Order: sequence, then C-alpha cells, then structure tokens
Amino acid sequence: MSGAVLLERVVVFGVGLIGGSFALALKAAGQVGEVVGFGRTLGSLNQALRLGILDRVGFNIGQEVYAADLVLIAAPVGMSGEIMARIAPCLGPRTVVSDAGSTKEDVVAAAREHFGERIGQFVPAHPIAGAENSGAAAARADLYRNRQVVLTPLPENDAISVACVRSAWEACGAIIRELGAAEHDRIFAAVSHLPHLLSFALVHELAGRDNHELLFDFAASGFRDFTRIAASHPEMWRDICLANRLALLEELDRYREQLDALRDSLQAADGARLEEVFDIARRARRDWGERRGGR
Repeated sequence: MSGAVLLERVVVFGVGLIGGSFALALKAAGQVGEVVGFGRTLGSLNQALRLGILDRVGFNIGQEVYAADLVLIAAPVGMSGEIMARIAPCLGPRTVVSDAGSTKEDVVAAAREHFGERIGQFVPAHPIAGAENSGAAAARADLYRNRQVVLTPLPENDAISVACVRSAWEACGAIIRELGAAEHDRIFAAVSHLPHLLSFALVHELAGRDNHELLFDFAASGFRDFTRIAASHPEMWRDICLANRLALLEELDRYREQLDALRDSLQAADGARLEEVFDIARRARRDWGERRGGR
C-alpha cells in the first residue's frame, strides 16, 4: 500500500446508501485508490458507476477480493452469510473484511462458519447512520460525518486489522465506539430496531383503515416525525428484525407493559399518572438532546 492513500483497493458488496456513502466519503477524503463494486443487479452497479461511487464494476470475485485491502459487506444482513461463503476462498493475505450490518451476533456466527481459521481477517462494524431513502442515488459523501460507527472486534483480530477498519471509518468523518457483539444487539434492539418496528406497525394499521387517505391528510408533524422511518427499506428491516428477534421480542414485551400501564391510566382517568409518565419521558428526551447538541 502506498503512502498516498489509506487504501489502494476497496471492494464493496452492496452499493446503495450505506456502501455507496462509504465509497464516496473515502473518495472525498482522498483515502482510496480504487473502489470496485458487486451487487445483485447490473443496473444498480452501472448507476453507481455513473454517480462516481465506483471506479469499476466487479466481475471476477476471486481476483478483486484477493487484491483488496478492504472488503465491505454492505448488503442486507440476511445476505451476509452468502457473500461470506463466496469470498472466503478468495481472501488475500492482507485482505481485511468488514460489514455494515445493524446486527452483530448473527453476522459473527456466519463469519466463523465461512471464514474458519481466517476469522481474524473479519472485523465487524455498524455505522449508526442512515436515511429513509435507499439505493445508490441516496448515497452521499457526508453521511458518516460526526456519526458513530460501532466496532465489535473479535478475540482473533490483530491490531493491524482493527486499525484498518477504524482508520477507514475515521477517514469518512465517523466517531468510533467499541462494544461486544451481544451488548451491541441488546442496545440496538431497544433504541433502533424497536422504534422501526413500532413505526411500521402504526403506519400499517392506519393504512388498512377504510378512511386512511383522510387520516393521512390530517397527519401533522408528530406523525411525520414518528413515522419517517417507516419509509425505510422493507427487506433490510425484515432481515434485521429476524436476525435480532430474541432481543427484539424482549424489548417489545417491555413496551407492551408500558402500553398496558398507560391504557390502565386512561381507563381510570388517572391524569396525575399520565402527567408523571410524560414528564419523566420529556426530561429524559431533553437531557439526551442536550448531550447531542440540541438535537
């Protein structure tokens, strides 16, 4: 690897919002020599090529992966195992593989199955960034600027492999955090996967009503803010929910307990209890917003 760039060749599987933004950010920082992309359709790959996300569309997985400094798996988590199985025989001695999946225990299990003794070359990661839009056209170079990326390093990872992934995300402007895979999945079941599930559920319920068009006509900012994430990619969120289903079921049960308690307060016309719950929630939300700079 030359001193001019951090990475001479990056191979990206999945050149939509996440993978495409990663490539654009590295290019904007001048930290990658060449980005090669693989995907499910030639149309999406050619679009990424036209948008400057890719330098080349990949055709020979073996050649591209063997010569890569870094391979990023940015496809839906349900496809991670299939991609790993395809690239495992092709890893070069200096190739580092990472992912951008929203769940980690299932991805690590797939990596152990397919990479075997070369598991040390896989460094799991999760960028905490996204948008309701998907596809290459949604990718942007500043998506990860000042956003957190969680690494969940494995005991088999050496310092050089972890530093490679860390440095790549830092070049994108990200702030790096580290967690264990199990802790990561428990945390994100509560603060990411559950909110998406609830948002999808609300919009689905309203959309099934005979007067749904009237309801949506009168929906205002509160509905818009809460349901924005229901416009997210269905396949991606199907895979996330299934991959993290045990932790998500636990969080869903806790939320149902909260809903049942609020229903009891409404049934009893217990305004004092409702206000107490709302006040605790308001203070917690404001404290969190202040720590994040007023957001």
